[in-house]
Amino acid sequence: MIAYYLHNLDPFILRFSETWGLRWYGFAYLLAFVCGYWLYRRLAVLGYSDLKPGQVGDFIFGGAVFGVVLGGRLGYMLFYNLEGFLANPLVFFRINEGGMSAHGGIIGVALYSLWFARRHRVSWLNLGDNIVVVAPLGLFFGRLANFVNGELFGRPATVPWAVQFPAELYSGPPEMAELAVTEAMALNPAWNSVGAVVEAARHSAELQAQLALTLSPRHPSQIYEALLEGALLFVVIWLLRTRVPSRNGFLTGVFFIGYAVLRSFCEIFREPDAALTGFLTRGQFLSVFLLLMGAAFLVASRKQPVSPGPWNRTAGS
Repeated sequence: MIAYYLHNLDPFILRFSETWGLRWYGFAYLLAFVCGYWLYRRLAVLGYSDLKPGQVGDFIFGGAVFGVVLGGRLGYMLFYNLEGFLANPLVFFRINEGGMSAHGGIIGVALYSLWFARRHRVSWLNLGDNIVVVAPLGLFFGRLANFVNGELFGRPATVPWAVQFPAELYSGPPEMAELAVTEAMALNPAWNSVGAVVEAARHSAELQAQLALTLSPRHPSQIYEALLEGALLFVVIWLLRTRVPSRNGFLTGVFFIGYAVLRSFCEIFREPDAALTGFLTRGQFLSVFLLLMGAAFLVASRKQPVSPGPWNRTAGS
């Protein structure tokens, strides 16, 4: 019998109270923005961008706030929690409780970059071709943070690297949660709720051993997404950006199509976190629209000039 890893990572880097402190999730966003700024500025310095290096900071900051955060949060409310949002719109501001949508963030960044391009009279397609180089880094760090939080886990599996997630008690069968709480209270009467059990499982070896007999081993789908939607997509688009001459808008189309395909593939291993749309998970359904958007960018790029890069300088010398 395989002894699966039971997830016990703490979502806090540093705690100031039971519910407040510095979280890995927030640090992942910060790291994504810092890396995104550095990489985009590097592209500008090397001549791949219509933006001057001094403009990159304003663009990345605005994209982070108005695109990623607001777009990602609004996307989550509309795509995954519309009923709760309509019942209490103020829940939108409870970002500390989690709930961000990658699809919403992508759409938010696209709309913000369109406004920025018109405001500063630069090519929107060129902005897009450079922002999609850095975007997979945000996806990579974000999915790793999802794994640390023990959320958005995968479907049941028997692969050797499967993981047991205590957070399954929130969404699994009620009888599983009742059994886990009852057995946990036999160890410590204070562990009298699912939340208390999930929290205690991070540090109690006895409770971990007990939960290992109850929880389902599952695909660590967050890691799959980090490696495919993040690392792999970054490598592909970086090589295309720096090695292959292309027309403005082409890389944006490649990103939308690549993300949609890889996300849809990863959804095969991820536990659905919303009602199915026909036979498609919510993530796969939303990815259909990204596929169409990607195709539209590829078609539009055929009438655009070749993007800035060393090939332009060579041709003009």
